[in-house]
Amino acid sequence: MLKVINPATNEIVKEYDEHTPEEVADIIGKVQDAFIRWRQTDFTHRKSLMHKAAEVLRKNKNQYARTMTMEMGKTITEARAEVEKCAWVCDYYADHAEEFLADDIVETDASRSLVAFEPIGIVLAVMPWNFPFWQVFRFAAPALMAGNAGVLKHASNVPGSALAIEAVFREAGFPEEIFRTLLISSRQVEAVIADSRIRAVTLTGSEPAGMSVASIAGRELKKTVLELGGSDPYIVLDDADLPACVATSVTARMINTGQSCIAAKRFIVVEPMVKQFEQQQKATMESLKVGDPLLDDTKVGPMARMDLLDELDEQVHKSIAMGARVLCGGRKADGPGAFYLPTVLTEVKKGMPVYEQETFGPVAAIIPVKDTEEAIAVANDSLFGLGGSVWSRDVQKAEAVARRIETGSVFVNGMTKSDPRLPFGGIKKSGYGRELSHYGIREFVNIKTIWIA
Repeated sequence: MLKVINPATNEIVKEYDEHTPEEVADIIGKVQDAFIRWRQTDFTHRKSLMHKAAEVLRKNKNQYARTMTMEMGKTITEARAEVEKCAWVCDYYADHAEEFLADDIVETDASRSLVAFEPIGIVLAVMPWNFPFWQVFRFAAPALMAGNAGVLKHASNVPGSALAIEAVFREAGFPEEIFRTLLISSRQVEAVIADSRIRAVTLTGSEPAGMSVASIAGRELKKTVLELGGSDPYIVLDDADLPACVATSVTARMINTGQSCIAAKRFIVVEPMVKQFEQQQKATMESLKVGDPLLDDTKVGPMARMDLLDELDEQVHKSIAMGARVLCGGRKADGPGAFYLPTVLTEVKKGMPVYEQETFGPVAAIIPVKDTEEAIAVANDSLFGLGGSVWSRDVQKAEAVARRIETGSVFVNGMTKSDPRLPFGGIKKSGYGRELSHYGIREFVNIKTIWIA
């Protein structure tokens, strides 16, 4: 039984029966049959259906947003924006998939030689709860446009979102079995990966989940793309535009109540700017309204689960015990629900949990450094390598710093974000492979050489 608990109230929203192993096998069989037919369709047909999926998303935006908010606590305004972003990625791949997967003609000693990009089959997606729609659509839109099929094992606290996504594709006119949701627990994933009809796996989630899925898929010789955790550096150089830098820093830290892999987490500030940055970030964080995520003026909702709240609180209090200083917050909010007060810690040093670990919640860690070189060293002193930001009025200098940061993306004078037009993914413990752009759609295709004498 999958039980959905509203994290704002701790009340049970709904319960769902899990699929049995027999039902899972039957679903995969139906998806495989649909794939055999779907792979023969042309891009014009797929394009029309994917544009229709975007229309369905926009038409039902408020309904889907409420589902997300009730299941995992995202503020309703952010939930609506998430649905809009999913529609964007559908439109993007509808318009560009044929171009991205066009034959690549290569001059060789043959009369004609080329590289073709062909579908591989069913892609299993193991997805997290923090962006219940976006994480799925950024895999599903390119996968389906490439001629593949998809099965989704979503996080156990967002089954309503998972089923709603399946319904989006059906309402858009896709074959009924080309994209299916499996209502299963994590312990059933191994058997699904081992199924010979599953050809690849994409996972967004924690480092332990990524290692587990990668090891199983490796044993089965199946390709994986992993987007895992992050502890993104936000570097403030001594000539940064401080008002813009601080305002963006709060947005970058607090999006989705701080529960984002690419949220800014470690604020690495060069000494001349530290005091001003502390004061302004503290004031802005304290001004954010915490409360009912269904209200449009709420800026900070609950965390997704009570156990995640407890884990974050432990990271904060261990760091305080080791010498971090609290500028604001630093504790759970009073009353019911998984609420944590917007928190700013400063004087953060190596060895503290908020320095070493990913903090998945509304906690900013300020790390003072003496100069640019130390800022780069601290930014790279992490097991993670997903995203990062560099702030300076000297754009040329900032770009030079960005090139030295060991992450999958770096944004200069802006917050790290995913964009259908740009590749997205990480290095080190943040995973491997890329989603989005033309790089993402080519992750799950057969790159086939054809040589003609």
